[in-house]
Amino acid sequence: MVSKRKRSTVAPQQDTQPEPPSATVRRSGRVVKKPSEVPQSDGYLSNGKSSRPASTQSRGKKKKMPGAVEDVGGAIDGLREMEDNFRDAVKRQKLALDKSSLRGNPDMTDEEAAFIPRLTKPEPDLVLAPAEKKRLKIAAAAKNGTDATEPDELVCEDREAGDLEEPDANAFKQEGSRPPPVNSDYLPLPWKGRIGYVSLPSPGRRGQDQACLNTYLRQTNPPVFSSRTCRISSILDHRHPLRDPTQPEHPTKNRPDKDQPADIARGRKYVEALGLANARDIVKMIRWNDKYGIKFMRLSSEMFPFASHEEYGYKLAPFASEALGNAGKVAGELGHRLTTHPGQFTQLGSPRREVVRNAVRDLEYHDEMLTLLRLPEQLNRDAVMILHMGGVFGDKAATLDRFRENYAGLSPGIKARLVLENDDVSWTVHDLLPICEELNIPLVLDFHHHNIMFDKEMIREGTKDIVDLYPRIKATWDRKCITQKMHYSEPCSEAITPRQRRKHRPRVMTLPPCPDNMDLMIEAKDKEQAVFDLMRNFRLPGWERFNDVIPYERADDNRPPPKVPKKKQRKGKKADENGGDGELEEEPEPPPEIPESEIGMGGPDNRVYWPLGMEEWLRPKKREVKSKKRNGDEVEDD
Repeated sequence: MVSKRKRSTVAPQQDTQPEPPSATVRRSGRVVKKPSEVPQSDGYLSNGKSSRPASTQSRGKKKKMPGAVEDVGGAIDGLREMEDNFRDAVKRQKLALDKSSLRGNPDMTDEEAAFIPRLTKPEPDLVLAPAEKKRLKIAAAAKNGTDATEPDELVCEDREAGDLEEPDANAFKQEGSRPPPVNSDYLPLPWKGRIGYVSLPSPGRRGQDQACLNTYLRQTNPPVFSSRTCRISSILDHRHPLRDPTQPEHPTKNRPDKDQPADIARGRKYVEALGLANARDIVKMIRWNDKYGIKFMRLSSEMFPFASHEEYGYKLAPFASEALGNAGKVAGELGHRLTTHPGQFTQLGSPRREVVRNAVRDLEYHDEMLTLLRLPEQLNRDAVMILHMGGVFGDKAATLDRFRENYAGLSPGIKARLVLENDDVSWTVHDLLPICEELNIPLVLDFHHHNIMFDKEMIREGTKDIVDLYPRIKATWDRKCITQKMHYSEPCSEAITPRQRRKHRPRVMTLPPCPDNMDLMIEAKDKEQAVFDLMRNFRLPGWERFNDVIPYERADDNRPPPKVPKKKQRKGKKADENGGDGELEEEPEPPPEIPESEIGMGGPDNRVYWPLGMEEWLRPKKREVKSKKRNGDEVEDD
């Protein structure tokens, strides 16, 4: 029997006479035809000679081989011809791509072409996302004076920043040659205020689902975070009982049984359990922040999933009163400030009544959540709800009028907590400051947004000119006896256009020229690690409390010890007298059990800092599997 590894070799033939090729089907599925059956269009003349070029003919020339060997040679020739055709097709496509509009206008000068990015590989960002196409469509409709449908979805679309626009030499040249920013040389040192962190929002969910996250605690066992959520379909599924109610739920083995009758209360209980788990983890996060000198945190708007939904919404009291009360008690004892930031769809200036109703309902949910914390008097005043004005809808004056009207109908509790923030799309500080002074609403200054969206006729880009507005901005906070706060983040160094500059740097490099006794929120991808970098660079209070992590190792959680492998037996060696397959390595002594209160707190050496780009150090190192080299002949394809 021929071995499996050498099936493609030629087996010895009993008959020495070469047999004419027959149209039999081989294992590869290729049908071999007689020379007389091959049409002339396939490259053969009627006399059996090849009509291919000399280069191809010489390459395919070989000695006549009997039977299967001759068939293999013909197959190889066919594959070579297919390879030549494929190579030619690729060259034609590359030439067509070079001449296309993606390379820019062929008549442009070399200076203009320098602003066109080179396409070294396919870039998905070169294709406009549906949201961006819709934004351009609405903008064109507003310019032409036509009506655009559903403009609310356009506002504050979160662009995971780095989204690139279509290559436009004029846009790159114009933005690249804009006047350089004029920054202040003042640093708020020594620092006396509170400093906090919040992460970048995910696409389309500005300011909510990345709040209340901590990179270190997120990787503990079990993980600690406060943004567990679900889908509406999951709520509907969990209205049905489990297939086996006596066992815990399993994603495949013990799912809700949809054949049994549904119960709305059962589905409500499922989503409430997610909210309670989120609320309980706030206590651990507040204690962790306080240990390392962080006194400021934003609560996630998704802490209680769909609580403000029109159909599936629910009140937080009484089921969440105790959990939120415990979190507020710890925050009050440690002097920790808690705030919220409703999402981009919460717009009080929208022309659509249903959007305004949804916005009011969302604000009521946030107000209830902050009220149930039962914070001390000053911390309760400082627990504000930060809101963007939203869209322009073709007319800023009309939008402000609608905002005034809808703001007047809000409850006193919401009015006491509501503050406005300048954005990076439509509303500048000069747009919002007058209405904040008129309606007695505090204004949050976001430096990053200000450097992208500002009134060029009244102010220059940078942090120096905006300092002149500090007294007016601070007065909006002092009227309500609320501690002032500001937001700070920085764009990536390679960003040129406003769309690119909206992307936040993972960690900030300096402090803004803000008062030294206020609350500063750092908005960066690396969250608390960005605050640690500032602490080390400027010796802020708490910089000496933390140390670098040990790569891939942690001393503050109770991970199960790895399984001890058996020692491999050498060939020819008999098993031991006890009949075992091999000797077991000595099991190491298990590490001491970590108390629940100390899990995720950094261990005895407070190792919670990881360098830039090294977040993987927080997770156990993946097992490296080395590929084994095969000896002997290579396996040939059929």
